[in-house]
Amino acid sequence: MTPAEDRSIERIAVLGGGAWGTALALVAARAGREVRLWARDADTVRKLNEDHANPRYLPGITIDPPLFATTDLDTALEGAEAVLLVTPAQTTRAMAEALAPRLAPGTPVILCAKGIERDTGLLLGDVLREAAPGVMPAVLSGPSFAGDVARGLPTAVTIAATDGAVADRLSAALASPQFRPYAATDLIGVQIGGALKNVLAIACGAVAGKKWGASALAALTARGFAELTRLGLALGASRETLAGLSGLGDLVLTCGSAQSRNFAFGQALGEGASVAALMAEGQKLAEGVHSAAVAETLAARHGVELPICRAVSAVLESRLSIDDALTTLMTRPLKREA
Repeated sequence: MTPAEDRSIERIAVLGGGAWGTALALVAARAGREVRLWARDADTVRKLNEDHANPRYLPGITIDPPLFATTDLDTALEGAEAVLLVTPAQTTRAMAEALAPRLAPGTPVILCAKGIERDTGLLLGDVLREAAPGVMPAVLSGPSFAGDVARGLPTAVTIAATDGAVADRLSAALASPQFRPYAATDLIGVQIGGALKNVLAIACGAVAGKKWGASALAALTARGFAELTRLGLALGASRETLAGLSGLGDLVLTCGSAQSRNFAFGQALGEGASVAALMAEGQKLAEGVHSAAVAETLAARHGVELPICRAVSAVLESRLSIDDALTTLMTRPLKREA
């Protein structure tokens, strides 16, 4: 390892002023890093700088230690040795294009959104490589709710980069007694776990909304993990990664709590809300809505069976009612489990 590779990361830019972006900026600050947070919304920036709070996204939480926030991208990125990209998955390409001329070659950019690009079917790491070929793609994912992380509750995640030394440095830069990042090199596995668990959480939320009980919810979660594993392996992921924090760990969290936007979206569907109403302007973003159809397409391309993801996609596209989708899933033909 060269001295440059061994050097600790001291200055981090966090792009995204929502709940997750603010929580991760707090993680970096608590780990002793110099943090600059970029947000589009001037009022969010003012409250972060003056009131040490983000009441819109993290109500009731004091931002301590204080963060420096700005609406100016150049100011946020000045001297950044690593970037946490915490904007919605479907904006990754535009954000990467904005980053490309502003970062030194080889700067790690950690993707913190979980999804698949809707228009191309590409994983976000591949989008980053296309739009900003000079940077080093990395991914942060795992069982973590923004509110828990912001409050300093114990959390463990995975940080992956194809260069293991870079993954180690990034993990060390964000680590604290409350936030434990485990380094990995399997970008595909970490990304597939994060993207598919959102789709599967919509299905689990619908089961909860229908009040079908904990047994049905556990069964659907387990079969969802089988789907996640099948697609991940077909794309070249490691089985160990899929069974780890960013795969099974995140799936268990997201498929069992209304704190998850995707679970809450599915729960509302199960309770009778329409897809149109839940996707109306001003509603919270459920990234699984965008990933469902892409997952269905990827499955067909790779010859993988994903009945739960296919059912979610059919419901979201009004090809199937929520009642028919759930009934179909629970009455599939009997076969051997393995």
